[in-house]
Amino acid sequence: MELARFRTMDSTRVLLCIFNFLFGVVSEQEVENLSGLSNNPNKDIFVVRENGTTCLMAEFAVKLVVPYDVLALNGIDLITEQAQITLPRGAEIKGKCGSTEAELQISWLSDAYTLRLFFIKEAHNLSKWQDVLWKINKIQFVYDTSEQTHFNNAYNPGKHTASSHRLSALVTPAGLSYVCQAPQTLSLISSDHQKGVTISMSDIQIQPFDIKSNFMFSEAYKCITDQREQLEETLPLILGIILGIVIVITLSVYHIHQKMTANQPQLPRDRSLYKNM
Repeated sequence: MELARFRTMDSTRVLLCIFNFLFGVVSEQEVENLSGLSNNPNKDIFVVRENGTTCLMAEFAVKLVVPYDVLALNGIDLITEQAQITLPRGAEIKGKCGSTEAELQISWLSDAYTLRLFFIKEAHNLSKWQDVLWKINKIQFVYDTSEQTHFNNAYNPGKHTASSHRLSALVTPAGLSYVCQAPQTLSLISSDHQKGVTISMSDIQIQPFDIKSNFMFSEAYKCITDQREQLEETLPLILGIILGIVIVITLSVYHIHQKMTANQPQLPRDRSLYKNM
């Protein structure tokens, strides 16, 4: 009897361990497309939640330029056209969160188009300290040239995949969100005869790791372009203030000098008058 009870308890513990392991590995992922909240019709807002907690947020406007071939009027030669593709408001999203890796997948028009962004967080050993950064290390865009909305009469239509090569984009210190108003343009190489696909992202705010509050970005880390533009905007103001201070100081010194010299006795300029003094 005791042996049977022991075996039953042992089996129960094993099942509980397996149950906990599975639930620990497979976390519940929720995704939300909040693009309708944006005042910019070209800007999309995506949120990934894990077990009810926000783990990835992304806001941006995306434009893709995809070259494709069409048959010339002579029916022999090929002409390269360019499709200009933007994200629609009703795109479907999927996401994965992790401590060092994350992913955002955006699909639309019945999976005719799929954009995947891969994020990684890693440590960089500097001369005196260790710096932890996150970045986009891979972008993949799957598109179907048989889809007629953007591709008109494409030659040999079908699905193709454009991917980045050794990408290191949007590099940001860990715990911060990346912010950039200026367009960030990246190049992808397509499986369609190695054609170059261009992806341009603007009005960006992204954070794939270390989000402290639900639906709230952490402190912003501005891109170099925005920092430079802000400096260019404030530099004339700073120079104007400095110039104004210099003018005020100069006038003050001149005024003080005039008052001091006005109280001193005036010596005659004609030397003959010195005899009468």
